[in-house]
Amino acid sequence: MMLKAAETKTAKEDADFALLKSIIKTRLGFNCEYYKNSHFRRRIDVRLRATGSKSFGEYVQLLEKDPDECAVLLETLTVNVTNFFRNSEVYDIIEKEVLPSVIRSKGTGLNRSIKVWSAGCSIGVEAYSIAMLFHHILGNNIEKYNIIITGTDIDKASLLHARNGIYTDTEMKDVRPAFINRYFVREGNRYHINDELKKMTRFRSHDMISGPRMNGFDVIFCRNVTIYFEKELQEKLYMDFYNGLNDNGFFVMGKTETLIGPSKDLFNAYDAKERIYSKNHEVKTSPGWKNC
Repeated sequence: MMLKAAETKTAKEDADFALLKSIIKTRLGFNCEYYKNSHFRRRIDVRLRATGSKSFGEYVQLLEKDPDECAVLLETLTVNVTNFFRNSEVYDIIEKEVLPSVIRSKGTGLNRSIKVWSAGCSIGVEAYSIAMLFHHILGNNIEKYNIIITGTDIDKASLLHARNGIYTDTEMKDVRPAFINRYFVREGNRYHINDELKKMTRFRSHDMISGPRMNGFDVIFCRNVTIYFEKELQEKLYMDFYNGLNDNGFFVMGKTETLIGPSKDLFNAYDAKERIYSKNHEVKTSPGWKNC
């Protein structure tokens, strides 16, 4: 009898959990079907504890009654701890080798175009970090290039934050003092991205899981995002990124992430330790790239 009651309770919990995921997908536009259940449940548990809900069923009832909780839940599901130039060793290679290689590949013609995608851009610090490096590398030659860095995310609050370009000491901790002076305007304890960098960046809503495919990029960054997805979706996304790159383009992933599926045999390891890969061949660095 006790076993049957336990089975009934588990079945109800599973049904309530499935209903909750359905509500999140339809109301919040957050497709949680592809997320690892362990990660997803941990995020949901944060709101259950905060609201005093004793079960998924109780939390579903709360969402029905309190529209403000939907916004809080979405923020909890998409929150990322992030800062400029996070994992500096990766950015060292981006600055010294990857971006110079991309710049060299554009030749010496006029109106040379470079496209970069920051997938899962959160509050925009990655996109702006890349913009700073382009400015630093090219100097006055920046005017010879049409550089567009596109940051995408599904969280509207994060995208608004990115577009505003206003940050605190927490996000600024790894920014070089010279870059702070050059690319930010400080007002009290807030740092405002200058207009030069804003002109290079675009931020828009895009669901990399179910949204339209994107292509034509010289570099794609997707760091510390796919680790939360099931393997089947990871395989699909890595192929989407591969197909979204121009020939000899670069893909940069998180330090704890690993290529799996067909893409593993298609990408070439440019720097396996830092999880930087190239499309079609291993690009060799050479001196003299500043002649651009």
